[in-house]
Amino acid sequence: MSRTNKIAELEKEAQKSFPYLVSDEKSSTLRDSENLTLESKTQTQTQTQIDINTKSHTKPQVQPKPWVHFVAGGIGGMVGAIVTSPLDVIKTRLQSDVYHTMYNKAPKSNNPLIQTAQHLKETGSVIRDLYINEGYRALFKGLGPNLVGVIPARSINFFTYGATKGFITTNFNNGQEATWIHLLSGINAGFVTSTATNPIWLIKTRLQLDKSKGKHYKNSFDCFKHVLKNEGFKGLYKGLSASYLGGIESTLQWVLYEQMRMFIYKRSLELHGTDPNNKSTRDHILEWSARSGAAGAAKFTASLITYPHEVVRTRLRQAPLESTGKPKYTGLIQCFKLVVKEEGLASMYGGLTPHLLRTVPNSIIMFGTWELVVRLLS
Repeated sequence: MSRTNKIAELEKEAQKSFPYLVSDEKSSTLRDSENLTLESKTQTQTQTQIDINTKSHTKPQVQPKPWVHFVAGGIGGMVGAIVTSPLDVIKTRLQSDVYHTMYNKAPKSNNPLIQTAQHLKETGSVIRDLYINEGYRALFKGLGPNLVGVIPARSINFFTYGATKGFITTNFNNGQEATWIHLLSGINAGFVTSTATNPIWLIKTRLQLDKSKGKHYKNSFDCFKHVLKNEGFKGLYKGLSASYLGGIESTLQWVLYEQMRMFIYKRSLELHGTDPNNKSTRDHILEWSARSGAAGAAKFTASLITYPHEVVRTRLRQAPLESTGKPKYTGLIQCFKLVVKEEGLASMYGGLTPHLLRTVPNSIIMFGTWELVVRLLS
């Protein structure tokens, strides 16, 4: 046999014996060649899957830059404010004592279901009467300052919340999110936003309470000048204490939203894993809808718990009485006590129905738009 044939024969024998090459602890004499081959393939596939999962878990997530949240929050707030503007006007009027007797003539039932139906009917009649008596433009009163306020307010709120959460998470909690971090971030965002935008909300409230016939203000700038001239610079910050109290609502909303968002995220991991390619377009739309709905549910719950501050804030921002030239409500506690004394505890929930009808879809639209814009800009 030639040298070449010997080498070829050795190679052939080596290939046949390869499946039987194992350690002494697991002798090849007790194992089948085919089984070893299958086990080898299975182990290789398992290790490959582990490597893929490890890579997907360790792959760093690209976080949107702060300016992206700033812009996306402003756009989301703008879209929501335009769509729900008529309900915002009705809510403000029902919160005010100027229109309280006009819009609350019918006695309310003690049955919660009937009372809810009465509130819905009342809201619809107010919108109809407002349109008939003051025209369609009355449905968008205060929209100008509202947009001027909403856009920076939402931008500041989303930006401050995200920046605060990122700072605390990175420096004080080893990069892990927690409920207490969401709480502190929400409080800080509410404080900064309320302080920065209170003058704008005051002007919006004054315009919405101003009647078309015999009205005091020509436009937002005229209202601004009137407040400065007659009430001074401090007049622009009336209702600020109630706005800080309202920070509890926004904080609670953020905390609830984060909890529901994490639940949706974990559910998504269970169903689809970490690879986005496992999701269909329908899955992406459903998850986006679920997160937007979570924002609405969070707002609904937070509003029910903290709504009285809305009424107090509106009353504190009302113009001074024409008869005395002095404001009827002078402080947070004084306003609360006086409203309960003169109108009853139920008045602390005046305008709740249009408020919920406005803020819940507004939150859904705002958070949904915010997330879409963040994805586009990122």
